[in-house]
Amino acid sequence: MQIAVLLYEGLTSLDAIGPYELLARLPGAETVFVAKEPGPVRNDQRSLGLVADKALADVPHPDIVLVPGGPASREVMGDQEILRWLRTADRTSTWTTSVCTGSLLLGAAGLLEGRRATTHWLAYEELRALGAEPTGERVVFDGKYVTAAGVSSGIDMALHLIGRIAGDEAAQTVQLMVEYDPQPPYDAGSPDKAPAGIVARWRGRDIASVG
Repeated sequence: MQIAVLLYEGLTSLDAIGPYELLARLPGAETVFVAKEPGPVRNDQRSLGLVADKALADVPHPDIVLVPGGPASREVMGDQEILRWLRTADRTSTWTTSVCTGSLLLGAAGLLEGRRATTHWLAYEELRALGAEPTGERVVFDGKYVTAAGVSSGIDMALHLIGRIAGDEAAQTVQLMVEYDPQPPYDAGSPDKAPAGIVARWRGRDIASVG
């Protein structure tokens, strides 16, 4: 089972690395980081580099496509080479997935038309404009398309997907071995729970500052 993780300049690291850490533990998984060209790619903070193993053309038919988000995803929405690769890979993929604003790339490629999907809470209207039906759910399945909300939700998405592919026990085993047992010190992880002042402050900002 080949899992292709798309990399591009300005992505949010956890969008890619969170799901990778879990999905790579699937039996028989071959995880490949792909970009327009092999080599290092800098994250949205410009402080961390991830390395693409292969060029897009080298991985035309992965079983699982994973598209991370990031502030630069809005620029990548106009990159025809990446959009063509997404459409090609999607034709034969078993699962096409995204984290955060990665769903905007799937939408720009025409893959989410009329489908339920999610993204970062600040990007719902962008997603709607691309033909999808945004939901406030943390992980959304619509056929073979699996979209996750903001950044950290990619870990939940990966667990859901492992359960679908390999069964509940496999997913529970991975969850145990990575000790994914969230106990955050604050309950402010969604706009419905966070203090209203913080939510209002961010609603007034350029959504391109989040991924």
